[in-house]
Amino acid sequence: MKWIGALLLLSATTWVGFEFARKMNDRPKQIRQLKNALQILEAEILYSQAPIMEACENLAKQLPKPMSLFFKGVSDELRKNSGHLYDVWKTNLDQFWPFVSMGANEKEILRQFGRTLGQHDFTQQQKHIHLALTHLERELQDAQEYKYRYSKMAKSLGFLTGLLVILLLI
Repeated sequence: MKWIGALLLLSATTWVGFEFARKMNDRPKQIRQLKNALQILEAEILYSQAPIMEACENLAKQLPKPMSLFFKGVSDELRKNSGHLYDVWKTNLDQFWPFVSMGANEKEILRQFGRTLGQHDFTQQQKHIHLALTHLERELQDAQEYKYRYSKMAKSLGFLTGLLVILLLI
């Protein structure tokens, strides 16, 4: 019975370590997807001159989950009520954020970008998109460095923590 409990404890702590490592691995991938989304949004706004609602709907069709969920939510909310775009953006961002592996810095970049979205002419809007892309590039580099530094450690630490607790209990 002790051995079954020990194996369950070891597998649970190992799973937690692998889950932390998965989040670290997903963060750079999701930042890249977000950068691609902003580049597509730039093309939709500047070249096809689509309204924000339509541009977000097109983005939702092109992007993988969980990014598509955010843009689909913005599009649906704008279709339902014609509220202020920033309020819709911020509400959907807050609802969407628990489903991603990104950090507070990326959320703040998106929040600031949402504040400027639809407020300026095409050239100013393009400058704001490029500014957001620059900030996301910096966060992407930080996320990749963090992943390389701590991903293997999180996996090992989960296993070793379980092993330590088992040894203390035996």
